[in-house]
Amino acid sequence: MEVENLCDTRDIHRRSYVIAGGTDGIGRGLALHLLGRGDRVVAIASGAEKGQRFLASATSIGAADRAHFVRADLSTLTGMRAAVVEVGAWTSTLDGLVFGAQRFQPTRVETGDGLEFTFALNYLSRYVLGHELAAQLERATVPVVLSLAGSGGLPGKIRWDDLQFVRDYRGRRAAMQASRCNDLLAVAYPARHPGTNVRYVLFNPGFVRTAMADPLPTAQRVLTKGLATVFARSVEETVPSLVELLDGPPAAPVSAWFRNRRVPLTGRDFDPPRAMRLDTVTAELLARARSS
Repeated sequence: MEVENLCDTRDIHRRSYVIAGGTDGIGRGLALHLLGRGDRVVAIASGAEKGQRFLASATSIGAADRAHFVRADLSTLTGMRAAVVEVGAWTSTLDGLVFGAQRFQPTRVETGDGLEFTFALNYLSRYVLGHELAAQLERATVPVVLSLAGSGGLPGKIRWDDLQFVRDYRGRRAAMQASRCNDLLAVAYPARHPGTNVRYVLFNPGFVRTAMADPLPTAQRVLTKGLATVFARSVEETVPSLVELLDGPPAAPVSAWFRNRRVPLTGRDFDPPRAMRLDTVTAELLARARSS
């Protein structure tokens, strides 16, 4: 993996990180790794039980004073805002913001805000947290936003006329649209924050053994988990690549990776005008939601 060591190694293990989706799967594995080497970590998730298990694991490795759990439903605007407030109270400087919160939804579900669930959780929460926590990120020496999604040439398109999938919802289509939105979110970030020193990194971990298949119908779930035992990487095998990118991100403002292979920022998935179009549409959507 071609990354640059831009950080003084003396400071590597005294950083502050926020991990959305930090109590399960890759997010949890990364959180415990960072805590184990001496960093401070906030894990954001909606489940109290998994949050308590995360804190218990942190205690078991001697990191109780450096681990914090924020219970927030990131599929709702209230939950997104609450998470931003809690993180702001926890630290004024943020070295890394990791987006791992996503959940496959086989049927269309609307949140209390009237938003389609996958769009809200997988994409909109990253938009809100990334922009609202920009000030904390800017205070760090080499801040990183690390977004775990499906970038890297995977299929999927944005339904500009039906972002909420009111018509003809399919879980896979909604998930792939969110990945395409997250690609464009990264491209638009430097334009929204001129002069930023934040490095925005998109990372596709590939096939990893996590609980992502749990919401699938029984037959698909069994098949997916069976394939995972043979072909998927473990969380433990995936975490080192994430740590490498957090410790030494590329010098470019935006980069994308599929496992250890860098993905060129070309084509429609990374098109700047499309990125700014989505940014405008999203800002207008949030403005309407706040006024309602």
